[in-house]
Amino acid sequence: MRSMSVVGVGMAALIAVGTVVHGAQPKAKRAKAPPPAYAKAKEDPALPRVLLIGDSISIGYTIPVREALAGKANVQRPATNCGPTISGLKGLDKWLGDEHWDVIHFNWGLHDLKRMGDGKHQVPPDEYEKNLRELVGRLKKTGATLVWCSTTPVPDRSSPPRSNDDVVAYNKVAKKIMEENGIQIDDLYAFTLPKVKEVQIPDNVHFTKDGYGVLAGQVAGSIEKALASRKK
Repeated sequence: MRSMSVVGVGMAALIAVGTVVHGAQPKAKRAKAPPPAYAKAKEDPALPRVLLIGDSISIGYTIPVREALAGKANVQRPATNCGPTISGLKGLDKWLGDEHWDVIHFNWGLHDLKRMGDGKHQVPPDEYEKNLRELVGRLKKTGATLVWCSTTPVPDRSSPPRSNDDVVAYNKVAKKIMEENGIQIDDLYAFTLPKVKEVQIPDNVHFTKDGYGVLAGQVAGSIEKALASRKK
């Protein structure tokens, strides 16, 4: 009986200690669900394949672009924010995979031009040009019809700090590269600028749900133009 009592006391002590230790642990944070845009879209093998490459702005318009091109094209994107050109250089081969793409609609810039803690651009303009030229070279090897998407306007009071003057400057660099390479340009900047107050969240680089729908109409139209050029 005594041995059973000792065992019982020991077990109770272990349970108590376990309870205290468990109670001292911080609550585990729930993992954020990935954006619906990251899910691979179901494909119709009879339709052409389109790849969207870009940052969070492109994530925002991915679903409405898929909806706009339903029955016309299979629209996919990498399951990630493609960030600045330095991320593009690291991740592009993985994002392209070994698959065939008919059209690739791509953008880098919003993350390149943002100001870091030291006040400098994350990727300076000269480095941005160098990186973008290398990325274009890789993309051309796919045989896909390429569509460059210009970076959308930003409010000067965004966080982290960005300047719309920098958007204009970086878009100018990109335009030069695309024209030299004969690449179609989807000028989403020029399209968005006159209506920015109606479609963009105040003091934010991102857009409202309806705003992304407006952007998606422009993007889908540019992709349809590229698809039509392939048929010719």
